[in-house]
Amino acid sequence: MASRHRRTIRKAVRGLFDYRDAGGFHRNANRVSEVAQTPPSRRFGSSQSRAGKAGTARVTRSGKTDLNTTSKKKTHMSPRYDEPPFEDQLARQFEQAGRLLKKYLPKILPVALLLAAAVWLSSGVYVVEPGHKGVVRTFGKETARTAPGLNYRYPWPFQKVDVVSEEQIRRIEVGFRSGQRVQEESMMLTGDENIVEAQMVVQFRVADPGKLLFRLRDPEGSLRAATEVALRSVVGSMTIDQVMIEERAKVQEDTRALVQRLMDDYQSGLVITEIKLQAADPPDAVRDAFHDVVRAREDKERLINQARGYQADLLPRARGEAQKILREAEGYKEQRVLLAQGEAARFLSVLAEYEKAKDVTRDRLHLETVEKILPDSDKVIVDGAVGQRLLPLLPVGAAHGATLPLPARPTQ
Repeated sequence: MASRHRRTIRKAVRGLFDYRDAGGFHRNANRVSEVAQTPPSRRFGSSQSRAGKAGTARVTRSGKTDLNTTSKKKTHMSPRYDEPPFEDQLARQFEQAGRLLKKYLPKILPVALLLAAAVWLSSGVYVVEPGHKGVVRTFGKETARTAPGLNYRYPWPFQKVDVVSEEQIRRIEVGFRSGQRVQEESMMLTGDENIVEAQMVVQFRVADPGKLLFRLRDPEGSLRAATEVALRSVVGSMTIDQVMIEERAKVQEDTRALVQRLMDDYQSGLVITEIKLQAADPPDAVRDAFHDVVRAREDKERLINQARGYQADLLPRARGEAQKILREAEGYKEQRVLLAQGEAARFLSVLAEYEKAKDVTRDRLHLETVEKILPDSDKVIVDGAVGQRLLPLLPVGAAHGATLPLPARPTQ
């Protein structure tokens, strides 16, 4: 029965659109106008006209009366004028559809309501991915937090859920956007009254999703404003050289600590993981001159570091050489002292022997001395009788101990 009811409704609606596409609305309007201009006797006809009386006038479609048309045959209205008006047809079709709905609605309505309730209840099922946390709101107020996995909440409009990532590292840019400078954020005044353009990248993550959702309307905008305030405060307490060259790491650390303190005061639920100073440059008008000064300072520091390196290399070697010489001198000293002590001890021992036997000791010392000298010198052995005629001479350049023969003595 339900399928028959649906077919009837589709047929009625299809007929309505077919009638509209065929120009039925316009034909119906023309027909109503023609009928309104025709007298009642001619509009509906009489018994005589229906019997085919000659001379009966006929109303044409254009609204003109044709008086010359006569016929003995039975005349009747065109089929177009016999059709009921369009409004009546539409009313009958809707009336028929209403009867069908009234008949079958009590059977269809419970099933439809049951299906709608099932769909509505199933809309409360949701999934929280790993690394995320769900914040359940009941009529706009936080009532629960759900862990990763399959969860359920009351369907709309009772409860809503917001899923927030706690592990994702997010970032914002201060002083620039995608490589383009934002001067109202980057232009800052240093402690020595110089202008510097600073650009910074802030990385953060969500530590408390509830505070992030309910404490701040625009978390990233609030964080960007807090970073700008903190960076201006830190830069204003330093000189331009410290900001650009000497204390860049300190600028980053001090800014991170100050931003974290401000966000904690806002109860934002955000944790600042890292702040990096992308650039710190002077204005364009003096940038080249400032870079020349910076390069000169870098050259100075490089030369100083080279000299310190040479000093660090030379001084240890000089100290090592000095220690080596001192140790050699001390060793030579110890050696000479020991040799002297040995000679003295030997002399004392010889003296003791000499005191006991002077002649024997003298002869022994003489022989020992000869034993030491003779192996390294030239020796000439002369017979006693012949040697009396030799005169020992030591000419310049001659070998030690050389002799010349003496003239022979006259014989008697």
